[in-house]
Amino acid sequence: MILSLIHLGRVDYVTGLDLQKQLVEARHENRIGNTLVLLEHPPVLTVGRNSSRANILASDEFLAYRGVEIHEINRGGDVTYHGPGQLVGYPILDLRSFTLNDRRVGAVDYVRLLEEALIRALGDFAVPAQRIAGRTGVWTISGGAIPEKKIAAIGVHISRGITSHGFALNVTTDLRDFDLIVPCGISDRAVTSLELEVPDSVPSPTMENAINAVARHFGRVFEHQVLWLEPDQQPVSIAVPR
Repeated sequence: MILSLIHLGRVDYVTGLDLQKQLVEARHENRIGNTLVLLEHPPVLTVGRNSSRANILASDEFLAYRGVEIHEINRGGDVTYHGPGQLVGYPILDLRSFTLNDRRVGAVDYVRLLEEALIRALGDFAVPAQRIAGRTGVWTISGGAIPEKKIAAIGVHISRGITSHGFALNVTTDLRDFDLIVPCGISDRAVTSLELEVPDSVPSPTMENAINAVARHFGRVFEHQVLWLEPDQQPVSIAVPR
């Protein structure tokens, strides 16, 4: 099966939401196949269905001063941050087109598959990563007195079998911006980035090679051939600010 990949570069969050809405509608109507959107966002806080406003530590005035938007959205999870240097992925998939151990893929299965694709991608940079029971996302391996750190967040929405929202992998993200919130409502663990975790023997990651690694392993985990679409091949018409 084919997975269409759309890479948009840096796009404001409202545009990203509009694109997802169009793609989800198109997938419901079978006008497109399974699709993965990869992009970056300007600084923004997103508030999921399970969020507490108390987990936004900065005042509205300070966020406005910093130019950080807040959006309440319909994905699962708590509050998270998106910003430059972070690879955001929005898979628009029909879960009914997948099977796992001879059964259909459910919501929990889907999240585990997303985690697996990211864990494998991090392995390309010699960064060992893991799941933590009860805590969605991807985490570094703890070492000695150093506890694990969160390197990728996951929050999804599924409507009539079609997925939206997805994952955010910190590649070269300025982690100081996470001080604005309690990331995903977890106060006892820090966040990190691929840039900080790669061994000295491995070249510093770039957004380009992070995109290539994630796309490759996403295709392998979900057993799809990844087809990169050029801008004029995009399945929906949308004006993307540059």
